Amino acid sequence: MPDITPRYLVPFHPKNVAHRFTDVLIIGGGLAGLRAANAVDPSNSLMIVTKDQLQQSNSNYAQGGIAGVMHPKDNFENHIDDTLTAGGSLCDQDIVAMVIKEAPARIHELIQWGTNFDKDAGKLSLGREGGHSHHRILHALGDATGKEIIRAMIQWTRKLRNITILENTFTLDLLTEDGACRGALIRQGEDMIMVWAKQTILCTGGAGQLYRESTNPPVATADGHALAFRAGAELSDMEFMQFHPTVLYIAGSSRNLITEAMRGEGAYLVDNNNYRFMKEFDDRGELAPRDIVSQAIVSQMKKTRHPCVYLDLSHLNPSYVTNRFPGIARTCEKFGINITSDRIPVRPGAHYMIGGVTVDSSGRTTLPGLWAAGEVTASGLHGANRLASNSLLESLVFGAHAGGGASSAATEMQDHYEARQISNPHIASTNEIMDLGDITNSLKSLMWRFVGVRRKADTLKEALESINRWRRYVLPAQFTSLQGWELQNMLTVARIMVAAALQREESRGVHLRIDFPEIDDEKWNQRQRISRSG
Repeated sequence: MPDITPRYLVPFHPKNVAHRFTDVLIIGGGLAGLRAANAVDPSNSLMIVTKDQLQQSNSNYAQGGIAGVMHPKDNFENHIDDTLTAGGSLCDQDIVAMVIKEAPARIHELIQWGTNFDKDAGKLSLGREGGHSHHRILHALGDATGKEIIRAMIQWTRKLRNITILENTFTLDLLTEDGACRGALIRQGEDMIMVWAKQTILCTGGAGQLYRESTNPPVATADGHALAFRAGAELSDMEFMQFHPTVLYIAGSSRNLITEAMRGEGAYLVDNNNYRFMKEFDDRGELAPRDIVSQAIVSQMKKTRHPCVYLDLSHLNPSYVTNRFPGIARTCEKFGINITSDRIPVRPGAHYMIGGVTVDSSGRTTLPGLWAAGEVTASGLHGANRLASNSLLESLVFGAHAGGGASSAATEMQDHYEARQISNPHIASTNEIMDLGDITNSLKSLMWRFVGVRRKADTLKEALESINRWRRYVLPAQFTSLQGWELQNMLTVARIMVAAALQREESRGVHLRIDFPEIDDEKWNQRQRISRSG
């Protein structure tokens, strides 16, 4: 069917909206966006636009930690090998080497800027997680690493004299003219603003809210992926959504992440019969990479006809467990679960979007004037399966590169304070009859059932048909609410993800096709790329 994705979501005209001018515009306030901001030269004006408050990002909710070679018995080659083993041949080896070799310097920056990582006898405490051959995971506050990093980064970034931060501001679309990005159309309160920027950096995070079961905060509605696609930037690897194996499963409650570090510290995965099943699927047992653990859990749930499996820490020292995982202990306690003695009910949930906007080693996208960093990108670091705790590292490295590159490019451009003739006409629509909440919930349920951990052709085709049906009457509408715009973004990205999953007729990394269970290197040892032009 022809692509019915609109170029712009809302009607606007330069004569009828406010205008702002900046050298560098950063869309998104997670770790990638904050690190990019600190790489911008102080001589350049800088604006950060974030959908919610700065604290509300996937980075803030990262429990597990940040990976880096920080111990004398570890080395870069070990970390590189672990990353390549997890992500497979779809990893870009040059990107993997670049990111991992920069890790120590980026981590020391965080420490200098006020991040308090956990220590043991005065030295950094290093944990181990699935897929890692050595202890190299830095944590903070036990299981609240992202929260501590973001706290320090926000405090540090607010000191910048060249910065303007617009919170609770939704980015509707990227503005393009003559094949280049010129800034963005944003909505702040009731005001529409055209922000004209010499260079724009996309750091909007992930797409986990496309799924009914997800560890992601409500803001993760694939906005950046959709913005880039509508503007003509290339996307890659959109079939690869990583599912975290262990999400707290309490019927009727929100889904809370149970960090992989629990298994790194020795927790067992057992089924409802208290059978420890992981050795049947992988010799590494509970320390196998996430794709293998997620697929094993789903298989065991199906085998036992039980809605979840369980994490068991009862064999570990109770005081150590409580001190190591204080946040999880508090969360589970609300549901009457004592993590030192009771089994924790868990099942997989959508966690990290590996696919995204194609970028090079500097964070450049295929659209001139647009850069990107963090989860919204497909950098080549993760391949077909992200190694645990490499994502915060990726945000730091590519945030620094994109911020520096965009800053240099902006410095070379002359100031130009003139609004360009970019507009979008009003279209009469009947969007008032739509139940947006019902469509959103139906989409999330559909994606979980048919585009989740296990996939096959007939249900992928069924999902594509349903999504195309919803798209036909949702995408042409011009909404005036956040709920409508988010749904349009989600439908845009969902269709791309399903089409990519249907196209890749093999199983690789997080992409499991039960009708094509083997890796097919001859045909599929390549990345899938898509843009509006092709």
